[in-house]
Amino acid sequence: MPAQKSPTRIVTDKVRLSYAHLFEPFTNDPEKEARYSVTILIPKSDKATLKKIEDAQDAAREEGKTKTFGGKIPASLKYTLHDGDEEADLERNPEYAGHMYMAMSSKQRPGVVDADLNPILDSTQVYSGCYARVSINAFSYSNSGNKGISFGLNNVQFLEDGEPLGGRTRAEDDFADDSGLL
Repeated sequence: MPAQKSPTRIVTDKVRLSYAHLFEPFTNDPEKEARYSVTILIPKSDKATLKKIEDAQDAAREEGKTKTFGGKIPASLKYTLHDGDEEADLERNPEYAGHMYMAMSSKQRPGVVDADLNPILDSTQVYSGCYARVSINAFSYSNSGNKGISFGLNNVQFLEDGEPLGGRTRAEDDFADDSGLL
């Protein structure tokens, strides 16, 4: 039986994964707890997914009004959805151009399945650069003076391969042309 539908929980259409840490928790800050995490790249042309995200943010903001913000929505909330053309370092991450992007994490390992809903256990099958659908949940937060709306990572459905990000190449591609052999 499917989980009860919540206005803060959505499933994206096809997005590209970046900085994917779905099988082992990760942190680059020894002061912070390692978490499962991913950044999703949403094409600006994907109006349906962007609308779902905005609607989930609105629902989380309303829930947060009483649960998190003491009865009044703060005037300047922080949001996790960013414009890749305006806010990303395009020299470091050129693939963010033409996309909105959002980083999310979870303390619990997300479920990762293939297009036929079979569990994926091999971490090399889902990587930064591949395409997937992602189940996420919007929530409000108030922490150390920062107030906003963010998204938690639930589950990932691998859809198709994409060019790996981060300079990593596939072994099959490196050795496919044997003309360089002595």
